[in-house]
Amino acid sequence: MSRIQKLTPCLWFDDQAEAAAQFYCSVFEHSTITAITRYGAAGFEFHGRPEGSVMTVSFELDGQSFTALNGGPVFRFNEAISFQVNCHNQFEVDHFWNALSVGGDPQAQQCGWLKDRFGLSWQIVPIALTDMMKDPDTAKSQRVMQALLRMKKLDIAILERAFNGQS
Repeated sequence: MSRIQKLTPCLWFDDQAEAAAQFYCSVFEHSTITAITRYGAAGFEFHGRPEGSVMTVSFELDGQSFTALNGGPVFRFNEAISFQVNCHNQFEVDHFWNALSVGGDPQAQQCGWLKDRFGLSWQIVPIALTDMMKDPDTAKSQRVMQALLRMKKLDIAILERAFNGQS
């Protein structure tokens, strides 16, 4: 018996579900579209979508399942929900930041947060930052926080210098 993922985020799009899933799968390794469902004639009076148009796209990003739904322009993403991408090094931070921010909102970039071209918010976070912020020496974590607040894309070397009390 295969294990079923208990929680699957469902992302509501106007009509860009397939394009978004393809884009996200291109950014994350070990990712794939697993299924596409289409609207039929049934329920047209409720959904108003043309028969045969994409309804949902199931996809996996590095083993995490997602569903993208073409539900119309009723709802929009906002910063109350974001996806955190934990990065092992600056190369990964740069990769995810550069890929996900293309066509996004440059005004929504602060402290490792960005908004992609579909309006979805992401946090590109080096694992080292989490470790520095948990340090019992609050002077160190406060210096890191001050450095973090001045950044858009996070720079691990600058955060480490702040942590160590170096300019």
